[in-house]
Amino acid sequence: MTNAADFRRIALALPGVAEYPHFDRHAFKARVTFATLAPDELTANLKFAPDEQALKCAVAPDAFVALDNAWGGRGWTRATLAALSEPELAAALEMAWRHGSAKTKAKRR
Repeated sequence: MTNAADFRRIALALPGVAEYPHFDRHAFKARVTFATLAPDELTANLKFAPDEQALKCAVAPDAFVALDNAWGGRGWTRATLAALSEPELAAALEMAWRHGSAKTKAKRR
């Protein structure tokens, strides 16, 4: 079982990550935001690729669920911290961080 302190510690240990306020949540950003921590600190939203989201939700439905709005369709996934071990949380945060830290190639016109 993990908690908000574990989430912060693991997220902030990733290269280039900073925490900042985002509406009523705490956001974690590398180049772009890749995770947010809920105000109650029991859940977090993580940005996965759609195929990663589908896999996480299928393998661990007690821990991961796609957001039920347009953001969910873009890969944003709710993680229940208490349902994750520290290695599971670290792997999920690193997966999300890779999307938040990678530079996208400019589209050609």
